[in-house]
Amino acid sequence: MARPTGLRAWVTVYLKGVCMGAADTVPGVSGGTLAVILGVYERLITALTAIDPRAIRHLKHLHTSEGRAELSVDLVRMDVPFLLVLGTGVLSAAATIATAMHVAVTEYPAPTYAFFFGLIAASAVVLYRYVDAGTPRRGVVGAVGFTLAFLITNPSLNGAAPSTLPMLFLAGMIAISAMVLPGVSGAFLLLVLGQYEFISGIPRAIVSGLTDAVGGDFGSLMDAIVPFAAFAGGAIVGVFSVAYAVRAALSRYREATLVFLVSLMVGALRLPVNEVVVNVAGLTLRTGVVVAVPAVVGALVVFGLDYFTDDLEY
Repeated sequence: MARPTGLRAWVTVYLKGVCMGAADTVPGVSGGTLAVILGVYERLITALTAIDPRAIRHLKHLHTSEGRAELSVDLVRMDVPFLLVLGTGVLSAAATIATAMHVAVTEYPAPTYAFFFGLIAASAVVLYRYVDAGTPRRGVVGAVGFTLAFLITNPSLNGAAPSTLPMLFLAGMIAISAMVLPGVSGAFLLLVLGQYEFISGIPRAIVSGLTDAVGGDFGSLMDAIVPFAAFAGGAIVGVFSVAYAVRAALSRYREATLVFLVSLMVGALRLPVNEVVVNVAGLTLRTGVVVAVPAVVGALVVFGLDYFTDDLEY
């Protein structure tokens, strides 16, 4: 597999990471899907599974030229430079877009959740073309996925899962699986867990904390960094656990796993529907437009993406 050689090639890898990070902050759009579209999915999976902890043995010899050379050889063999550049793009985009999405969710909930509904519903329709639920066993799996998501997104459960450090760690583990699974959105999974609004506000809180820290007040900065560290820690663990488990499930039970995932998305549509209903003050022509237009736009985004990438092998 070809490796980037030169600044332009590495900038391209970074920009592809930016696209993936931006996608994963929007419920219904998968960073893994963008990785396929951008042609880096196979390399991403190969690099993640090539990480060898034994490479740290070279650290005790970094003071020698031989030790540094051996470490460099191992890092290149594991394609760590690629992961670092791609990951930097993902994180920089996620931090930027997440702030905008946080404002949208908190200030304009009805049209924002209507947009999410369009994204998720259209994604389920598109993915349904790639699954086969034609056996009784897969039918049961689909019913379980739909029921599970429908129950988890019960409005009466709102607030039942506060954003504690263990919950944020778990959310990071689960959400990161979207990076290695085309078709599933990390932001969508955060919505299901009830953590999307809190986590999307973390970048803004960190920026505010840095501003306060300049004036000598480090309290707000720590209040933002600690939950971010918990989420990031879960994401790191998830790459080497949840993501591997999902890949194993796809490898052994591909059709059943895809049926479960699509059914999960359909069942979870209860969440954006409820949020729209709660935040719309009566059904009028104006509120109908406010809800319908974003939903249609969200669906068109997904259908357009699918149309222009229909020739790609998933």
